Amino acid sequence: MSNDILFEERGKVGLITLNRPKALNAISIEMVRAMTLTLDQWAASETIRAVIIIGSGGKAFAAGGDIQRLYEFMLARDMSYPIDFFAEEYRLNQKIKRFPKPYISIYNGIVMGGGVGVSVHGSCRIATDATILAMPETGIGFFPDVGGTYFMPRLNGGLGNFMALTGARLDGGDCVTEGLADYYIKVGEIDSLIYALADSDNIEATIKEMSVHPPVGKLTAIRNEIRSCFNHSSIEEVIRSLEKNDTDWANSQLNTIRQKSPLSVAVTWEQLRRGATLDFEQCLQLEYRIALASCQTGEFREGVRALLIDKDNKPQWKHVRVEDVSAEEIQAHFQEPASGDMKFNLNNGI
Repeated sequence: MSNDILFEERGKVGLITLNRPKALNAISIEMVRAMTLTLDQWAASETIRAVIIIGSGGKAFAAGGDIQRLYEFMLARDMSYPIDFFAEEYRLNQKIKRFPKPYISIYNGIVMGGGVGVSVHGSCRIATDATILAMPETGIGFFPDVGGTYFMPRLNGGLGNFMALTGARLDGGDCVTEGLADYYIKVGEIDSLIYALADSDNIEATIKEMSVHPPVGKLTAIRNEIRSCFNHSSIEEVIRSLEKNDTDWANSQLNTIRQKSPLSVAVTWEQLRRGATLDFEQCLQLEYRIALASCQTGEFREGVRALLIDKDNKPQWKHVRVEDVSAEEIQAHFQEPASGDMKFNLNNGI
């Protein structure tokens, strides 16, 4: 792993730095394992009062998981790595959700996919003027995992559906307004905040004192349209609503959805529908099933090839439209995998 992830103890806080800037801090299984071990140590430490996580390089917090390695194993039809990677990644997400001390994630750049999983579930999320948060997985034949099953259905006014189906990007103001972040600071103040927290006896008060009122997010201007077109009980209703709306914005969203993997869009819709009534651990277990199934259908492999490997941007999806996906194909993603379901230690994730 070398220096792909850095751990420091600064006064009263443990600082995690995701340190693969050339890969936009994409999270590998080695980083997951190192972070898991260190969080266990800091949870038990009498001197560490809080944990802070940031990304290095100035561009990204973390733009996803290590998809390149997943792709290589999918090509080889070898499920050994996906079985381990997703189980360990999702257990880390749960550990963060249940962490017994303040877990402070600072969105200092792009926050996507696996980066969302190690940030949005923390007890204190800080957006910045550099924040770009999104879950664009349907564009590569996958689905919004790492706890997306839990938090996306719980966003207001169809926002979770909008994000999941289109891969829409939120800025820092949007994140605070929509409940995906708790505070807002300028990127230039991050070092000062970390320095102050290292010596603070009141973590929350220090963050409140140094945070500022967020600017109006870019989604504010289209929030009514999102609610009108995406706050529905079926994907068919969403599509009909966009078609009926027939504005430039609605047509653009419809075109975006049509470019995604129809199978992934259909599975994602069912994922969010189920996730609305499940607890966090149940959501992650559901994601584990979908993730392993997605690694075997070929759709995820084709999406990664077209958009990230060959970069021809011409994925050959199995279906033309989401309406063509059968109920049997969707249901197959929610069955217990042959290798078995993942398990959790429910003792506060530790």
